[in-house]
Amino acid sequence: MAELLLDVKNLVTEFKTENGLVKAVDDVSFQVNKGEVIGIVGESGSGKSVTSLSIMRLIPNPPGKITGGQINYYRDGKTPIDLVQIADNEMRSYRGNEISMIFQEPMTSLNPVFTCGNQVMEAIMLHQKISKKEAEARTLDLFAQVKLPDPQRALNAYPHQLSGGQKQRVMIAMAMSCQPKILIADEPTTALDVTVQKTILELINDLSRQTGMSTIFITHDLGVIAEIADRVVVMYKGKIVEQGTVLEIFSNPKHPYTKGLLACRPPLEKRLSKLPVIADFMEEKDGVITEKAADMNALVEAFVVSEAQTKKRYEELQQHTPILQLKGIQTWFPSKTNLFGKTLDYVKAVDDVSFDVNEGETLGLVGESGCGKTTLGRTILRLVEPTGGKAIFDGKDIFNLGQKDLKELREHMQIIFQDPYSSLNPRMTIGNAILEPMQVHNKYSNDSERKDKVIELLEKVNMKPEHFQRYPHEFSGGQRQRICIARALALSPKFIICDESVSALDVSVQAQVLNLLIKLREEFKFTYIFISHDLSVVKFMSDRMVVMNKGKIEEMGLADEIYNNPQQEYTKKLIAAIPKGNVEDIRARFERV
Repeated sequence: MAELLLDVKNLVTEFKTENGLVKAVDDVSFQVNKGEVIGIVGESGSGKSVTSLSIMRLIPNPPGKITGGQINYYRDGKTPIDLVQIADNEMRSYRGNEISMIFQEPMTSLNPVFTCGNQVMEAIMLHQKISKKEAEARTLDLFAQVKLPDPQRALNAYPHQLSGGQKQRVMIAMAMSCQPKILIADEPTTALDVTVQKTILELINDLSRQTGMSTIFITHDLGVIAEIADRVVVMYKGKIVEQGTVLEIFSNPKHPYTKGLLACRPPLEKRLSKLPVIADFMEEKDGVITEKAADMNALVEAFVVSEAQTKKRYEELQQHTPILQLKGIQTWFPSKTNLFGKTLDYVKAVDDVSFDVNEGETLGLVGESGCGKTTLGRTILRLVEPTGGKAIFDGKDIFNLGQKDLKELREHMQIIFQDPYSSLNPRMTIGNAILEPMQVHNKYSNDSERKDKVIELLEKVNMKPEHFQRYPHEFSGGQRQRICIARALALSPKFIICDESVSALDVSVQAQVLNLLIKLREEFKFTYIFISHDLSVVKFMSDRMVVMNKGKIEEMGLADEIYNNPQQEYTKKLIAAIPKGNVEDIRARFERV
């Protein structure tokens, strides 16, 4: 018999807002057994993170409050303790000590003015009455346990001196420092490369097996859930719509929302003309959900593109002249200087990169963080100055243009950045943000004509004319990215670089934005360079793919061919790290256990 550790019953968490009370968690019930990994999945706003914060009693009051239900924790396996009812000082003895949490963004969770070692030691000494020397030894052991490459260096390093994956390992070490019975991991791999994500998932699995710890793993990506969870809880608008074993959910999903979440992930084994989205499976009116498509597989198959169609498109693209030619591009940054400021050594972010991009083509640029893909994109646009090489766009040598000519050229070359919120001026309405490039480049006769064009663009990206006067903070992440796409279209460019433009989005919103980019490419005949660390997204979007590693090209070719027959070990490693969510793989995982 499984030993019950946590029993969440009819949990309700409400927030006071300008529009009245909002039930962020609405009558949620689930159980966690000892040694089990429970996956809680849903889009932003589904209530999954608020559920975890409720368990930890970290809901800010005001404006939030747990207004109903029980969170029964079985400390000794027999007598439940309702964490909702106990006093704050008693809750502090459980929080961090018996129930620990890893947050999504390690950089904001770690204090930048203290070393990583000090922060973990502080957590240990707070809950365990041991000396500083003993705490330091325990921290080094934990850093070795979470497989930090150099535990002693990490002990003395400040957060900014470590990579994203290393910072997340420090956070896991801190969460594990008091040997908790339950670990809550809230989107711990969302911002990480697929290879780093894979190692973090394996690490959490290993620690669970070694210590008998239970894990509540929160994510928007069902592919990740397939890699780690035993059971799955699917949440939508504060409610649980479906729960079951991971095999049941993946092999026979019942709720249309679950079907939509599963279907909107870019498939690897086939090429689709567009990705299914949640709206293909269900519609909601006055709180009532109606199923639209019952057969998930049939809907996906309707979007499949044949090999012959893919081949025909590529042959047509080859007949076009290259719109962009890169020859021996180098972008180096000084890493070491002498007393007089003379550079002694460089970081070769981009080192001798050459390729052509045909007109109308989408070329995917994929690799881990630090491989040079973003630096290359910014070098092409002269947002970063090159060290060497040539970039010929539409017959013009970009690197030899003066500022006036460069400004004229930028009308035809645009970029969509990763973070739409930091790309938009928070003090400027979104209408004016889209209109501004038209003013700078003297497009159209007057602001009235420009405003008409902005409204047309907003409608193109599925936004409404009345959004013109609103500010960025009034929109969701997916809507803000649509606004940035509209701004990139404002000057009718020929060429757009998409730099990790969907990596921060829910998989369902990501599918909508990717579909929009494909639709716009077909309508306006754009040429894209699509940059991402996610090979499955790059494969879906791209005709050809360039795999980068340490500033150099590992391999390039047709996207489907690279996935089906990778030549380099690095590419094979990237492909192996992608969470695939196949039923066969899930079965094999449980058979191994």
